[in-house]
Amino acid sequence: MKKIVILLLAFIGTTVSFAQKARINNADKKYDHYAYIDAIKVYEKVAEKGYKSANLFENLGNAYYFNGELDKAEKWYGELFAFNKTIEPIYYFRYSQALKSVGQYDKADQMLATFYKKTNDPAAGELLNNPDYAKKLREDSGRFKVENSGTNTKYSDYGPAFYNNEVVFASARDTGGVFHRKHRWTNQYFTKLYAAQISDDGYLAPAQKFSESIDTRFHEATPVFTKDGTTMYFTRNNYNDGKKGKSSDRIVKLKIYKAVLSDGKWDNVTEMPFNSNNYSTAHPALSPDEKILYFSSDMPGSLGNSDIYKVAINSDGTYGKPENLGKTINTSGRETFPFVSQKNELYFASDGHLGIGGLDIFKSKILTDGYSTPENLGSPLNSPKDDFALIMNSEKQMGYFSSNRDGGQGSDDIYKVKEFRCEQLLKGMITDKESGLPLTNAKVSLFDATMKPMGSVQTDSGGLYRFETIDCDKTYYVRAENDGYQTREVSVMIPAKTGETTLNIELEKKAIPIEPGIDLAKVLDIEIIYFDLDKWNIRPDAEVELQKVITVLKEHPTITLDIRSHTDSRQTHKYNERLSDRRAKSTLEYMVKHGIDRNRLTAKGYGETQLVNRCSDGVPCSEAEHQQNRRSEFIVIKM
Repeated sequence: MKKIVILLLAFIGTTVSFAQKARINNADKKYDHYAYIDAIKVYEKVAEKGYKSANLFENLGNAYYFNGELDKAEKWYGELFAFNKTIEPIYYFRYSQALKSVGQYDKADQMLATFYKKTNDPAAGELLNNPDYAKKLREDSGRFKVENSGTNTKYSDYGPAFYNNEVVFASARDTGGVFHRKHRWTNQYFTKLYAAQISDDGYLAPAQKFSESIDTRFHEATPVFTKDGTTMYFTRNNYNDGKKGKSSDRIVKLKIYKAVLSDGKWDNVTEMPFNSNNYSTAHPALSPDEKILYFSSDMPGSLGNSDIYKVAINSDGTYGKPENLGKTINTSGRETFPFVSQKNELYFASDGHLGIGGLDIFKSKILTDGYSTPENLGSPLNSPKDDFALIMNSEKQMGYFSSNRDGGQGSDDIYKVKEFRCEQLLKGMITDKESGLPLTNAKVSLFDATMKPMGSVQTDSGGLYRFETIDCDKTYYVRAENDGYQTREVSVMIPAKTGETTLNIELEKKAIPIEPGIDLAKVLDIEIIYFDLDKWNIRPDAEVELQKVITVLKEHPTITLDIRSHTDSRQTHKYNERLSDRRAKSTLEYMVKHGIDRNRLTAKGYGETQLVNRCSDGVPCSEAEHQQNRRSEFIVIKM
């Protein structure tokens, strides 16, 4: 970017943070009339006895991970990796975070590298110093079409803003006059504001001076307008009432000013109360509701050469205290030229985040609790030179930006950009798994394929959630949390076409009431107690499941239990009845051997007499349907 824009630039930054924490609040409600089972405590006691299964270690690791106890999660994820060689990619990421919590950084990096390799996500380069990162950004994805806007000159033209059916921008062009002052650094005229009509195809007509009433001897640039067109915020050198202001080191800084349209003339120019002679404020932008003003500054407390800030616009016309947008957005470099779209997306320029070269344009979604990790918009929007000051009409998916890239007409030019965006609405319902009822005020969080947070919402009174403008053809993770329930995380692949994707999630209660008639197999998620073909001896994998039941019985010594074994319809009625009865009694003997009083247990086999589906004799069924009938039940008879 040429020096004339350097005089008017503002500042920016952030480092990408990849560590994620999801805390689950413990349920406050107390129950007076029932006993409850905390399934995780049961699993842990079973595991500590030496029983092993992948599901057991996943449940334990996840329980601590989602509760922010990463050092404890590390133990059980370690057991998972030692036990099972086929592991879902997401566990490599979680294990890496847990390993970092106990100082095992080398092993954590190995896990993270494997996670990225398995998920094949291009953002891996930013975190792993991938030398191909810039190369990937330079590849034209076909998402943007960039053209000369049609209004450029050999001088610097930059910093566009929408105003009615025009684009207002700063230009150093000479449009006549008696006296012209040139800046001695650039030998170009000081910039003034110009306006150009937008044609039907988006090109800009020849520009005219916007308003001589706000022109001064120095720079005016980067305006933003309220929707009613009566208020303008803009950047100007420190120049008030014909007097030039300087900092303590004798530099003329930048300030943000406000002007009001009165009788067709921009008048009543006032500077913002958060300006200072000793630092710059520049490049204002408004939130869609016009209650927040964003800007760039190098004021004390900035993280880098320049940061992006926001300040509240109060209903009485006063302003709040400027707030730094923080490390998600701001870096040790320059973050500048903010713009907020109708979809609450923050666009800005940065040389602190990884990019193609110079200033690159980034996008971040403004969330209820912060900002999503900035996305470099890549080529052809970004180039090896400076690309900045993007404005977008979200409805038309069309906008304008500034660049000093090769092939332009002047030192900085304004380009027209058309975005070909494929977006989806991701929606669904969060329900109680047992009752099927919707869960109100459940927290639903969205993460991209590399577990970068994309935002979070609360479910409404119907248990519904929705995430707008989700990118197509990508994998996301949706995490659902609610007091008293086990947190659950589900992956979803968004199709490569505009539309809607529905993802419903069922949550299981952390603590489930025990009362006569309840089946502990369902409470403890025991589907099948496996036996070898035509045998009834307890296999090692069945021991893991039985130990869950034994643990519950030891914690609640008044419970009496009826063990029921069922088969499918394949074989004769008599054979199935005898086999199931032997298996039920074998299960009882195993539990007695491990410390359960025989008087608390009864056992019976029911063969194929209590099928749960249509798969009776002679009915063709799938293996999965037959499996539904091969089940064990542990029915509570008395408390």
